[in-house]
Amino acid sequence: MLEFIIKRILQALLVLIVMTMLVFFGVNVVGNPVYIFASSECTQACINEIIANLGLDKPIWEQYWLFLTNLLQGDLGRSFTHGVPAMSLIWERFPATLELAVVALVMAVVLGLPMGMYAGLKPDSWISKTIMGFSMVSFSVPVFWIGLILILVFSVRLGWLPSIGRGDLTDVFGIEVSFLTLDGLRHLLMPAFTLSLVMMAMVIRLTRAGMREVLHADYIRFARANGIRERRIIGVHVLKNILIPIVTVLGMEFGGVIAFAVVTETIFSWPGVGKMLIDAIAVLDRPLIVAYLIFVVVMFVGLNLLVDIVYSILDPRVRVGGDA
Repeated sequence: MLEFIIKRILQALLVLIVMTMLVFFGVNVVGNPVYIFASSECTQACINEIIANLGLDKPIWEQYWLFLTNLLQGDLGRSFTHGVPAMSLIWERFPATLELAVVALVMAVVLGLPMGMYAGLKPDSWISKTIMGFSMVSFSVPVFWIGLILILVFSVRLGWLPSIGRGDLTDVFGIEVSFLTLDGLRHLLMPAFTLSLVMMAMVIRLTRAGMREVLHADYIRFARANGIRERRIIGVHVLKNILIPIVTVLGMEFGGVIAFAVVTETIFSWPGVGKMLIDAIAVLDRPLIVAYLIFVVVMFVGLNLLVDIVYSILDPRVRVGGDA
């Protein structure tokens, strides 16, 4: 068991080292941020001073070594445009993105699970076919198009919901959240629903497939033969088994939702890390871009490592396979 965990940790560290190289060199070979900060009247001496101030006067390998040394100390550099540590900006914006992702996940489960169960119980009904058609559309249609349609209908035409911003905030343990205020909740509904659609479609399909498989299992037949009520069979025996793959997939998908909420946050001007990334790319704020990408890489690697360790504890076969 210990050997398996050590192997996974070493693999995770190797992935992190490789990804830091790819991220750093990939970002630093694109564009030249110097000319964004230099005015039209800036002389060559002025440009050289800006280059030195931004730390771009050193060779690229020396810049990477300095970046790696600072990274081990938790320092991912200072933002070119804001002049503050890049990680402080990320942590400042991260609660907004996390709130959006959590609400989207809740929507996906609360709406997708009962629809998938109904589609699995009555696969030939027109309602089930409509539900599966909805899941197919949710997978296929681009997120930005759905967001724009929601804004056009519910904001422009009907005027029910605001289309931009986060609304009124309230403080919870030092973290500002919007879902506890009515105005904040109105601002949250459309971007959260837009972000939840892919996850919702996934929940519907996994739930339906699980229902169709489990309903014909021997233990379900025995439960019915023993006179257990159908509601209890569905709500306890069936649901408990189909939730295992759903929770696993959603656990991995959650990291992707946080990382790739860029489009949704941009469309709805949601002040999260995704919107911050777009703004940073527009001005070639390299430290902020690199910090965000490293943050995402660490999050994904950490989630994968956690899932591997939990699986090895719950199912020894995973551990044996990993050792092989």
